[in-house]
Amino acid sequence: MAAMNLLSLAPKSETRKVLVSDFDGTLWSHDYYLLFTDRYGGPQTLQAWHDYRRGEITHFEAMRRIYAAAAPGEESLRTLLHDHGLGPHVREGAERLQAHGWSLVVVSAGSLWYIEQLLAEAGIEAEVHSNPGSVIDGRLCLRRPEGTPYPSHQNGIDKGAVVRVWQERGCTVAFSGDGYPDVEPARLVPPELRFARGYLAEELTMLNESFLPFQHWGEVCDHLTRPVSRGA
Repeated sequence: MAAMNLLSLAPKSETRKVLVSDFDGTLWSHDYYLLFTDRYGGPQTLQAWHDYRRGEITHFEAMRRIYAAAAPGEESLRTLLHDHGLGPHVREGAERLQAHGWSLVVVSAGSLWYIEQLLAEAGIEAEVHSNPGSVIDGRLCLRRPEGTPYPSHQNGIDKGAVVRVWQERGCTVAFSGDGYPDVEPARLVPPELRFARGYLAEELTMLNESFLPFQHWGEVCDHLTRPVSRGA
């Protein structure tokens, strides 16, 4: 099979439009921690999530405990990952973004360990902010990012800070997400550039905040690259 051409959406000095996007459940239609829990998890993985939802531990600590609960081995972890690729709509959407001058910044409370693999497999280059991870003794071990300009005790990465930095640079910033850590960054962008599904959509609805719903990430790309209709 021929190698896929690299599609670069990483921001450059001339960048004026930026899509800041969550990864699990948003750009990727799956959540790696759920795939992991379904195949290898037990009561201890579910307990970590419940502890987080009760406010007893941070989101980062919940993810760390979930992945530390089982040691399936690196080969099995990679197989689980590559059994659920990004899908063609992600590459196609990224191509449309690039053609219309959009850059892509991925922000995730998950892990660089699988995000970088999936993006590379799809031939997509983006700026990514997430928690480092490595496989040690068969376990995926998460670490807090060191030296990041966007630290968060709760999630590892402060997604809202990423959005604010690009706004302060004078860029048009859109945000897409689906989860608990996505509420604050979503509320920083205008409703017409705010894309939500899952928990994020439910929370924004409760807050009486407008947003654009989506089912898969390609729809976000469709909207951002749709020709603007102009009145007479």
